[in-house]
Order: sequence, then C-alpha cells, then structure tokens
Amino acid sequence: MTHLHGVLADDRVLLAAEGTTSDNRVLTASLFGFVVLLTVGITFWASRNTKTAADYYAGGRSFSGMQNGFAIGGDYMSAASFLGISGAIALSGYDGFLYSIGFLVAWLVALLLIAELLRNSGRFTMADQLAYRMEQRPVRTAAATSTIVVSIFYLLAQMVGAGALVSLLLGIDGETAKNITIAAVGLLMVFYVVLGGMKGTTWVQIVKAVLLMFGTLLISVLVLAKFGFNLSDLLGTAAQESGQGRAFLEPGLKYGGSTTSKIDFISLGIALVLGTAGLPHILVRFYTVPTAKAARVSVLWAIGLIGTFYLMTLVLGFGAAALVTGDQKQQIIDSGGNLASPLLAQAVGGGPGTTGGAILLALIAAVAFATILAVVAGLTLTSASSVAHDLYANVWKKGTASEKDEVKMARVAAFVIGGVAIALAIPGKNLNVAFLVALAFAVAASANLPALLYNLFWKRFNTRGAVWSIYGGLISSVGLVIFSPIVSGKGVDASGKNLSLLPESIDISWFPLENPGIVSIPLGFLLGWLGTVTTRSRVSEERFPELEVRSFTGAGAEK
Repeated sequence: MTHLHGVLADDRVLLAAEGTTSDNRVLTASLFGFVVLLTVGITFWASRNTKTAADYYAGGRSFSGMQNGFAIGGDYMSAASFLGISGAIALSGYDGFLYSIGFLVAWLVALLLIAELLRNSGRFTMADQLAYRMEQRPVRTAAATSTIVVSIFYLLAQMVGAGALVSLLLGIDGETAKNITIAAVGLLMVFYVVLGGMKGTTWVQIVKAVLLMFGTLLISVLVLAKFGFNLSDLLGTAAQESGQGRAFLEPGLKYGGSTTSKIDFISLGIALVLGTAGLPHILVRFYTVPTAKAARVSVLWAIGLIGTFYLMTLVLGFGAAALVTGDQKQQIIDSGGNLASPLLAQAVGGGPGTTGGAILLALIAAVAFATILAVVAGLTLTSASSVAHDLYANVWKKGTASEKDEVKMARVAAFVIGGVAIALAIPGKNLNVAFLVALAFAVAASANLPALLYNLFWKRFNTRGAVWSIYGGLISSVGLVIFSPIVSGKGVDASGKNLSLLPESIDISWFPLENPGIVSIPLGFLLGWLGTVTTRSRVSEERFPELEVRSFTGAGAEK
C-alpha cells in the first residue's frame, strides 16, 4: 500500500538525489518556481471576480462543461495516481495495474450513481443534498464532520508527499529544511483558498490537468518510441528486466499470498471503487456548472481525460520496469515505487548526467508538484466550505448569517485547517502515511455513500438513518484501522525498521486487515437502514417526490 500517496517521507529515497547535479537542481527549482508563480498569478486574477458566496463556493457556476471536466480530472488525478500507480506497476506488474482499473471503475460508479443527481439537488456542499428533506442541524453536523475527517486524512498524505518530493528533487536534506518545505506547501494551499476561492482553485486544477496530461503523454510517446511503438516488446522487456519473468505479467505477484492478504486486497478494492462516489472534494466540483447539461458534458470530458491518463500509467509503469536499470532501479524499490515516473523521464531523456534527462526529470517533478498543489487546494476549500456553510451558517447561526459573514468564516476556516494540516504533517513526515489515503476512501464509502444513496433513492430514509449511517461508518472505519496491523503489531522488516506506527512493544491489533472497507461499508449501509426503520418522519417522506424531481431535472438547483 506504500504507493497510495504521493511520495513517502523515507530518507532512503534521498539516494536518488545522487543522480542529479547542482545544475539539474537549479533547473528543477526554476520549474518549481514557474509552477508556483503561475498558480499565484491565477489566484490573484480569480480573487478579483470572487464577491458572493456562490463565487466562493461554486465559482459563480460560471464554468463550461469542458472547463469543469478538466478541473475534475485535475482534482481526481492526484499524486497517488501519477507517482504511485506507475510505481506499483513498475514493482508488481499486473497486480499494480489493478489500481489503475480500480480508480477508473470508481469514477464510473461516481458518475452513474451520484454526480449529476447531487449537482441537481444540492447547492454548495454535500450536506445541502442530505439536509434538503431532513432536520438541518444533526444531519449537517454529521456530514460536515465526515467531510473534514476525510479531507484531513487525504490532505496529510499529500502534504507529507510534497515535502518529501521537493526535498528529494532539490537536494534538500535535514529535518528543518523538510519542515520548511511542508509549511510552505501548507501556506500556498491556504493562499489559494483564502484569496481565490472556487474560481482560483478550479483554474489551478485546470492548469494542473493540462500539465499532467502533457507530461504523461510526452513520456509515454518517448517510451513507446524506444520499442517501435510495439506494446508487446515493451511488456516482454519489462518482464525480463523485472527478474520475475512471465509472472510479472500475470496475477498473484503482489496479492497471491495468504487468504488474509487476498481478503485485504478485496477490502481495499471495494473502498477505492465505492469511496470515490463519497469523496467530498470530487462531488462539489459538480456545483460549479450552470446547468445539468453542462454537468453531463463535464462528465464526458472527465471520462476521456481520466481514461486516457490511466491507460498511460500502464506505459509509464512497464516502461520504468524495462528501461530504468542498475542503481536507479534500486532507488525505485527504496522509494516504494514513487520515483518510477521521475526516473523513467530521466532515462528516456538520455539518462543521469545528460541535459535531456535533467530537463525531463525537472519537468515531471514540477508536474508532480503542481498535482499536489491542486489537490490540497481542492481539499482545503471543501473542508473550509463545509465548516462555514454547514456548521457556521446553518447549525450555529441557524440560517441567519449573511453571505459576507459566511465567506469570511470560510476564509478563517481555511487558515485553521491549513494550520492543523501543517501541525500534523511536520511530526508525521517520516512515517509511512500511505494508509491515510486508503482510510479516506474507506470513510467516504462507509459514511458518505450510504447516506447519499439512501437519500436519493429511498423515500422512507430520514434524519436518524442519515446520522446513524454517517457516524457509524466514520467511527467503524477509523476504529478498525486503530486496531489493525497498520497501527501496531506488524513487526519489523529485514532492515529492522518497524512496519507499524506504534513502537514494536505495543500490540493492540485484534483486527487482521489493514483495510476496513469490507466490514465498515456494509455496516454503514446497515446502520442507515436500521436507523430509518426504527423511526418515521412524515416531513422526510413528503419532501421526497420534490427531491426526486429536482435531482433528475435540475429544477431549482441554485436555490
């Protein structure tokens, strides 16, 4: 699971810095600086057009279907996809590619079951849709809590990854330098959200999506050119160079062990496929388009971009297995696969020490950094919006807050969330925090998805069902991870490094799986049903036909 987040904060990956000269680092730093200046300029421009709550939360619903499709792609294709999945394929072959399939199928589930219906029946946040026919305060509080928890988990993994990536590729070593890097990323994301709101964040995501597609396509073409655009030759060479032979191209290399590991993989797969449809920072993107038709157009663009990208991860992963050799292959292994794409870029550009290799390495590093910036901005905006719109305006102020006060609170919340993320990421920078991304998906699938689906399709669903479902899924998924081998009892690896978060002497791991989804997701659905059938709400049932019409037609979606 080490490839599920951007780049792991492991000192061993600093070995890769040996392949870069000081001149190369200047080039990399220059490209990093260009990405930062470009995104800061976009944010300043967007801030001049952010005046109302609709501007801040939903970009004034002014984005076209194509623009929103690119932004959805930019939000969805995180560093976990770009760096992590290609690394998983480079190390595990066929089993690594299962992640690409899982993420792509997950996107289709989100589109078919949730996306357009949520856009039509909500306004700014996921809780708007749930609270439409239920009691405002308990439902909004539960939904906001879940949104913030999911966002913080995802945010930490991205920020630790950003700190390790920048430290690695700029040759920065030492604890203080890494701390400064993490703090700088945190301050940047707060700046995007506070000043630019949804308009600034969306344009940052659009630019990131263009850079990511360009960088991935360029490397993929160069890799295929090495093999005369013959995919069979690429796969054959990758299998040979991997040292695994034909097994590299067949199932079972990574997940063919014990029954527990197979069940764990199924559990992770269920969480990935179903969790996307409950990730708040993905769902709110559908509030930024003016009509249901534009939402459908954005879906088509997003499918095209995301589908193409995940096919290209196949070329990147097998390309790294085939073309990256010697010490650099060991560097990929030491990084848990996260350096596969950067080192492949260096290899197809001419190898270590060459100008072409340095340019392509710097380009891919800058694209990865832009990827992290865009995703953390989206996560911060989503959680800040939930605090301001759900908790402040509708729970604490009971709907009496002005738009101006609401937006002001959202900006304050962005500062607080950014501060919390920095405070947690700095002490956690040397931990393997990959489980946080898997946990975010598990919480989204266990807490958010059951409530959203029941609310859209079950007339009798009511406030108690929603609250039980959200809190039950949230508590069970987080609780099971606390008592899993991730936190304690996993032992040490061959080098003597502790594989769990707690010291080796502590073992509270009575739950055998690292991924709780196979238990917590059915439990979320069960609790939603149980809470509903043990009480009745006449208002909830009476408003269901209105919600149903609205969700399928988009009538009154902005109100």
